[in-house]
Amino acid sequence: MCAGVVMREKIVAGVSGMPGAGKATVKEIVQEIGYPVVVMGDVIRAEVERRKLEPTPENLGWVMLKLREEEGAAVVAKRCIPKIKELKEKIIIIDGIRSTLEVKDFKKQFPNFIIVAIHASPETRFKRLFNRKRSDDPRIRETFIERDLRELNVGLGDVIATADHLIVNEGTKGQLRRKVDKLFGSILKKWMI
Repeated sequence: MCAGVVMREKIVAGVSGMPGAGKATVKEIVQEIGYPVVVMGDVIRAEVERRKLEPTPENLGWVMLKLREEEGAAVVAKRCIPKIKELKEKIIIIDGIRSTLEVKDFKKQFPNFIIVAIHASPETRFKRLFNRKRSDDPRIRETFIERDLRELNVGLGDVIATADHLIVNEGTKGQLRRKVDKLFGSILKKWMI
């Protein structure tokens, strides 16, 4: 930031997208830029571990739905808000917004909250997930489709459809980096005085 430039209030940018769209890559890019990232999926992974379950796609999905059933649709956002408030930085990224109820909770707490949706085609996303080989990634197309439907059922499609900004990620990491740099540069300009 330029000398003498002051941020009005903390900017919180929620990143959303279907599995494999590129949220993890955006997370890496913004961390390299220097922004802290709160990962909503870490809440689910921690809960899976707390319940002494293996981190399989089925268990992660079951815990995601079970937590929402037990504590409400915005439970993951509610668990992330204290972490965000503890951070001293003026710009914070949240990885993995999945429902409009989460968006509402974040907007109540952070007036400068925005949503950035990352989009990639299903074919591109499946290839990325298959090649990534993370323990919770689908190995077959049927599991991939089931995961997409589970994510859409909790409201992810509504979040993506109503996002403030959209980044299409069908190219290279370098192309995505340029798009992220440009977008966050324009967002910062808007909130500086």
